[in-house]
Amino acid sequence: MARLRPRPAAQAYLRLRTLPGEQAQVDWAHFGKLTVGRAVRPLMAFVMVLSYSRHLCLRCYLGAAMNYFICGHVEAFAAFNSVPRVLLYDNLKSAVLERSGDAIRFHPTLLELAAHYRFEPRPVAVARGNEKGRVERAIRFVREAFFAARTFRDLDDLNAQAAAWCEGACADRWCPQDRARTVRTVFAEEAPRLLALPENPFPTEERIEVSVGKSPYARFDLNDYTVPHTHVNRTLSVLATLDTVRILDGSAVLAIHRRTFDRGAQIEIKAHLEALVTHKRAARAHRAQDRLHHAAPGAKPLHLARRRARRTPGCAHPRSAGTARHPRRECAGGGDRRRTGRRRRAPGRRASLHRPARPRPRPSPAHRGGPAQRPALARHQRAPAGVKRLRTADHGVYR
Repeated sequence: MARLRPRPAAQAYLRLRTLPGEQAQVDWAHFGKLTVGRAVRPLMAFVMVLSYSRHLCLRCYLGAAMNYFICGHVEAFAAFNSVPRVLLYDNLKSAVLERSGDAIRFHPTLLELAAHYRFEPRPVAVARGNEKGRVERAIRFVREAFFAARTFRDLDDLNAQAAAWCEGACADRWCPQDRARTVRTVFAEEAPRLLALPENPFPTEERIEVSVGKSPYARFDLNDYTVPHTHVNRTLSVLATLDTVRILDGSAVLAIHRRTFDRGAQIEIKAHLEALVTHKRAARAHRAQDRLHHAAPGAKPLHLARRRARRTPGCAHPRSAGTARHPRRECAGGGDRRRTGRRRRAPGRRASLHRPARPRPRPSPAHRGGPAQRPALARHQRAPAGVKRLRTADHGVYR
């Protein structure tokens, strides 16, 4: 069947050529995973290659988020010391959010970057990776010539080695379009035709809003960073770069931390915790005074005794009037006054001395049965004591 099945016609490709300074191609490359403490993060390489000279820039990041995508552009433009006029992408989400034929909706942050550096973002056709074959071939060259059997301590060491390799062995290779010259020589010819850098680089900080709970920690990227205890239960802003994490309340900077890519770590500033401990000790000082009073009643502060005397009204006994604490004394009406100043009702007496208590008759044995045994009594009859009366439209029923 394989010999009889009709084969598709072979497709021919046209070799594209670009002018000096006209175009650069951009793509991500995945190089496995990197363990940082207890976290396992993907190791991604940002590759930008100039289409004319094949001079490339390589930077590694722990992810392919939008802020890393922008950082890769800014560092590549700084390494080239210039900007190409057109940047070619495939349809990744960091560049193209939506596409329908020739109608393309770009990522708004990418458009801001393009307006700042004055280049044109241009995506290739869908499922046509051959249209950016220069960066695809450059990624294969990076895998074979740089990353194979490469040892490094951390991400900073890997990026330092990548920068040295791009300016050294990678720039000294022969140019694929002109085998008589090296990439370094062709790039020196192309550099004057590239666009100049703007005065200020594009901001690459990642900005997010975080909610701080009861504890003075702001969670960002799976880690907790301390904030002053006066800013708990608030929504704060986090500005993060590859090295630092700044926590802001509006425009006021509350804390500056060194960023970590670990997971579940607590990055603390000692002054924040010391201020919280001092605040807690001052708020709980009254507990120590209460324990001191129970140990030595005469050592209670005078202002607390005066406050207690104002709060406790005097009783009818002349010896106890105006005192903060007194033993149980009999007062008018057969009751006594406790520390709260309320009248305690004596057994067999009501709280009011002017209105006599109404005698409450005992419940009748006739009403202890079920619902069928309840008689329909007249409304004028009194309900026995302890029996709830149900009001109806026609008669009164006792339960």
